[in-house]
Amino acid sequence: MSAGLRNILIVLALAFAVYAVPGGGNTAAFIGALLSTAILGALIFIAVRLYREHRLELFTLSDRWRGILYGAIGAAVFAMAARDRLWDTGAGTLLWVAVIGAASYGLVLVWRQYRSLA
Repeated sequence: MSAGLRNILIVLALAFAVYAVPGGGNTAAFIGALLSTAILGALIFIAVRLYREHRLELFTLSDRWRGILYGAIGAAVFAMAARDRLWDTGAGTLLWVAVIGAASYGLVLVWRQYRSLA
């Protein structure tokens, strides 16, 4: 059986579980939570791996630029964690866009500084 066919069958089985099984909404919520946890775990794994591979390059940055880098990453994580609440209001949406924009700008500034050192 090919991998593509297997994946299609898995998706169909999950769809059937949501449709036919009593409490299918609970099953869908469980599968969604399971997938979210897997994605978060993968992102954490990638972040740790990138940190370990580029630790020396991070320490070549000055304290100011490392602070901007870590602050931008923290702001982006905060904005993503608070996304549901912030998107409930217009002002919250504007705040979310501003925080993501500022974090992106900070990351670009740090990247440009890093490239000028190399």
